[in-house]
Parts: sequence; C-alpha cells; structure tokens
Amino acid sequence: MSLLNNKSVVTEFILLGLSSSWELQLFLFFIFSVFYGAAVLGNILIILTVITDSRLHSPMYFLLSNLSFIDVCQATFATPKMIADFLSEHKTITFEGCMSQIFFLHVFGGSEMVLLVAMAYDRYIAICKPLHYMTIMNRRVCTVLVGVSWAIGILHSASHLVFTVDLPFCGPNKVDNFFCDLPLVIKLACLDTYVLEILVLTNSGLLSLICFLLLLISYTIILATVHRQASGGTPKALSTLSAHITVVVLFFGPLIFIYIWPFESFTIDKFISVFFTVFTPLLNPMIYTLRNKDVKEAMKRLRNQHVASKEAF
Repeated sequence: MSLLNNKSVVTEFILLGLSSSWELQLFLFFIFSVFYGAAVLGNILIILTVITDSRLHSPMYFLLSNLSFIDVCQATFATPKMIADFLSEHKTITFEGCMSQIFFLHVFGGSEMVLLVAMAYDRYIAICKPLHYMTIMNRRVCTVLVGVSWAIGILHSASHLVFTVDLPFCGPNKVDNFFCDLPLVIKLACLDTYVLEILVLTNSGLLSLICFLLLLISYTIILATVHRQASGGTPKALSTLSAHITVVVLFFGPLIFIYIWPFESFTIDKFISVFFTVFTPLLNPMIYTLRNKDVKEAMKRLRNQHVASKEAF
C-alpha cells in the first residue's frame, strides 16, 4: 500500500513508453542518450560561461544562466529514466516516484514560464528605457525576479499535487507515456475526475495564458520601439530579440496544443512530451549561442583559457 495514501492500493504505475518494438527502443536509447547529454552539457556550458566571463555579468545573462539551469532540471526529471527504460522489459515507477515526477514537471515548467516573462521585462527596460537600465535592473531586482519565478513554479505545482496524492488509485495503473503526466494519472483514479480535470486545466491554463499575454504585450512594445528608434531596428537588438522570441514560441507552441485537448489521447501527445522534456532544453542553448555574438565570443575565450591551462601543465 502507498505510503502517501492509505486509500490507494496501487503502489506502482506501468509506463507504456514510446514504443513496444525492441529494435526501435534500442535505436531510441542511443538517440536520446546523445540528445540528453548534449542538452545538459550545452546548458552547463552557458552557465559556466556566464559565471566565468566578467563581460557577461549583466542582468540579461544572469537571467539566461538561470534559464539554462531550469532547462537542465527540465531535461533531467524524466529523461534519464526514459533512457534506462528503453533497455528494460518492465517499465514501472513507484507511486511516490510518479508523484515526484508530476511535482517537478510543474515546478520547472511554471518557473520557466515566469522566467521568460522576466527576461522579456529585462529586454523591455533595456530597449525602451536604456538610460535607466542598470538602475532598474540591479542585482537585487534580478535576484527577486528569479526567486519569484521559482516560488510561483513551486506553488503552481503544489496546488496540483495536494489533491492528486489523495486520489484513490485502486485498479488501472498503466500510463500511456514515458513519464507520469498529470492528466493521464488523474484519469486512472477510481472516481469521477471531471471536476479535477477542469481544475487542472484552469490552474495550468491560467498561468500559461497570463504569461503568454504578458510576453505578447512586452515583445509587441519592444519591436515597435526598435522599429521607431531606427529604420528596420538595430541588428544587435533584433538578433537578441529574435532569440528570445524563438525560445518563447518553442516553449508555448506545444502548450497551446496541450490545453486545446488536455484530456484527449493523441499519438502526437508523446511527441510533444519528448519535445518539451528533451528538445526544448537542447534547442535553447543552441539558439542563444548561435544568435548571440557575445556568448559565442565568451565561449571562445573560455575554450582558449582551458587550452592555455592544459599547455601550461
């Protein structure tokens, strides 16, 4: 019997994964091992670059390094188990492990949404009020913005988990995904979950909608300001903005599909889950490094320092 809920007789869930074909699972094992490794190393490289290069000690890169940290967490909460399960015949997860996955998914997802809004606010101040930028976006404000993003993510996740752990799971325990996705887990409960499904949709949908609207308003004002200040906008400002906007689209695109049909099962749902947990953390560092000259130059300096230190020894 579950340690968390005396009413539940289900002590573990069966994860159906991405495929039942052994050959395909072996192929996916190697593919996702590479993707996961690249996502983690890419984001850690950005964090180290921002920390070690004094030229990047600015509010924008402080927020970027925190985004990379969340991406490492986002990639790690479920992907290593998925990779290990490709080599396992019995893909199971304990009740406690399942609840933990649900909690961390919504913590990292909610925190990233709010942090993207903070990054948009940073760009708004930098472009629309450049003379007051360092005064407004001081270290304390940046720290508060990051703290608020984590606090909202934790509260958002806890509001989901507080009723999920008390649901009676007394029979079906097969989750048609590679991790414990909240809507799929709720549908396994031995009661009418219609009201709970509406609560989940309202909770997650409201946070996503508020963040998306704030981002839409912010970037509309920023783009209008850039266009007004210089014909066609300055190349550096537009390049930075395009990277931010691309990341926002990649993050919120899948969420829009999820909230249109939140409790219906589609084949594409698994692809969206993979995209959200593996590809988004992988693409973010690629977008920011490929489109940001300052980050690329800082990474070159970091590499040169590493090579020089090796030669010295």
